[in-house]
Amino acid sequence: MRWSLALASLALCAACSKTDTPPATEATDASPAATRSTGLPATCARGAKRTDKPPTCNGSAALCARTYDRVVVPMTHNAMSNRDDGWGIPNQTHGLAKQLDDGVRGMMLDLHYADPDTHINASSHIPAWSTVDQVHLCHGTCLLGRARLLDGLCTVTRFLDEHPGEVVSIIFENHVSDADTAEVLEASGLASYAYTHAPGAPWPTLRELIDQERRAVLFVETGGGSPAYLHPAFRGNVRDTPYTFASVGDFSCRLNRGAAGDPLFLINHWLSRPVPDVAYAPEANAKAVLDKRIADCTAEAGRPPTFVGVDFYDVGDLFSAVRTANGL
Repeated sequence: MRWSLALASLALCAACSKTDTPPATEATDASPAATRSTGLPATCARGAKRTDKPPTCNGSAALCARTYDRVVVPMTHNAMSNRDDGWGIPNQTHGLAKQLDDGVRGMMLDLHYADPDTHINASSHIPAWSTVDQVHLCHGTCLLGRARLLDGLCTVTRFLDEHPGEVVSIIFENHVSDADTAEVLEASGLASYAYTHAPGAPWPTLRELIDQERRAVLFVETGGGSPAYLHPAFRGNVRDTPYTFASVGDFSCRLNRGAAGDPLFLINHWLSRPVPDVAYAPEANAKAVLDKRIADCTAEAGRPPTFVGVDFYDVGDLFSAVRTANGL
């Protein structure tokens, strides 16, 4: 999600906030037939989909009977921003596919419009370009790193195709319209897995989500509700903690966004001084530190977390701490 941008914004603010009219192109009609394309795939290449139902849910038979809101999930903050793919000031070491393979089951992803010609952020939908080519994963400025949202979502779709016992959650920090987000979700095939939760209804168990093939639970920070599977994150669904901490001693469990009675709970757990660095991860992600933070926030909130979001998930003991929080 957000860090202070103290370095990147000062250096790149003129480039990263493109508010003027996009450059003229040979396609001047705004109709879909006239939109330009990069020529990259507009849908996901998918192999055979597994149809068996494993006896485990998110890796454990004990989690199958638990409702979604009572399962603790390891989550990656700014999951798309990773060192392996060459992002500037990354929050993670590895990309989305490796994260999923390693056991990550929740991701925070930032969505922005970017001009495919210049790779600079645009303030809104660019009529001259196809939606799948202009909606990008970027952290603030796309000059620090970018990937088409379609390509990122295809990774998640393929993972669900190949792992029928897994449920994945995504919180989008969306600087993109819900309609454009949904268009890319449909193109990726991930929309076919999307679960729609009725406000106020009990959450299903992981087994029910798996049996119904509704194994992607999706949230947006802004907007939501159309389509219904794009749940508004911090309006009636998720409460979270603050997310700006310079030291372990600064960690706080106080209510940040959302309301105390919201059914899902996100613990934001990373250090920025003022930007992320893998050197901080051994300290923040040590099991004793994570166990204490989860226990403190559980006591203060009166309930365990749903998501534990970290930077550099592969450093330290995130998965062990989550297993402990799940009683496994």
